[in-house]
Amino acid sequence: MADNPVGFMADFPARREAGYRAVSELCHRYLTGLILAMVIEVGTDRTARIVKALFRRQQEERFLPGLQKLGLADEPDAIACAKYHYLSNHLGGVSVVYVAESDTKAWVKYLPPRWIFDGAAIAGIPTEISRAMLWGWHANNGILLGNPRLGFVCTGQTVDAMPGLEGYYIEESDPLPPSDRLRFRFGENCPPFDKEDLPALDSQEWPTERLQKAGRNYTMDYIRNLVPVASQELGPLVAQSILYRTGRKIGMQYSSFVTETMGSDNPSQVLAALFEAQGDAVTWEGTEVTQSTWRLMRGLEAESTPEWMNGILGLWEGVLLVIDPHVRLELLERLDTGGERFLWRISKSGRPSPY
Repeated sequence: MADNPVGFMADFPARREAGYRAVSELCHRYLTGLILAMVIEVGTDRTARIVKALFRRQQEERFLPGLQKLGLADEPDAIACAKYHYLSNHLGGVSVVYVAESDTKAWVKYLPPRWIFDGAAIAGIPTEISRAMLWGWHANNGILLGNPRLGFVCTGQTVDAMPGLEGYYIEESDPLPPSDRLRFRFGENCPPFDKEDLPALDSQEWPTERLQKAGRNYTMDYIRNLVPVASQELGPLVAQSILYRTGRKIGMQYSSFVTETMGSDNPSQVLAALFEAQGDAVTWEGTEVTQSTWRLMRGLEAESTPEWMNGILGLWEGVLLVIDPHVRLELLERLDTGGERFLWRISKSGRPSPY
């Protein structure tokens, strides 16, 4: 692909698909890497607080609108919640099933391999981190629905060597105190299920490209919301350090996947394609890439600080350093500090970039 100042993915569906897959993979692995890095560097308790805040932020932003988009708003609350987790995670490529026992009790089960902790990462995740996810989201669904009698009972976690994260939404006869909105009852088991009986999204309403974009958005949203909650809990400079160093490692680990998926090992072209695949307005000429929007943090401009991008750019550096270890990535102009664009320049340092 030659230099093109008006975008080089718009008229090529295969390139768009490749871009969405590359961005989804990078954000997915970045999320997992950041959770592992925080457990090691700041400890389980602080990481659990960050993960709970992340999932609460995701839930408050996505849950109620998602019920409408997925056609679940008129379902009984317990069933609507279980179906939501099944359908919304399906869009992100996560293996989930649900079983409705009654209008007031519905199971949801996240099958191994766990998407967020897949591969060997599952062995490094403390049980507190998985519980924090449930406290952040599942325990709060009843509150957002205006139904204080609705809670979630967890009956197993993969991080505890059980065959899946599973549990059920249950509507009790009386309002639940905050401590009972999430309960743990190991020993109960999800009823049998048949994947063939599970509902599917309407292919007319959800054509291929919409599904691809939804998968990309699913992973990007985790990073979009993790950055501010980590900055709030750890302070912007500590968060920036973890974001940057972890990003470089993840970018390097998955650089080959990105270049092979996108069919290019031109550093400027790869960077421009990744930004465009995120949904940004991008132009590139030679070694300079202009990014006129920042979709990753769209809507969070009032919260944004320079440390956010200073940390995230480590991910892009990591990808480029495997293509050429002498690459230097410079950010000459900044949208996040009141400018009109991000202007990136890729140059040669004359020596491998230091870690």
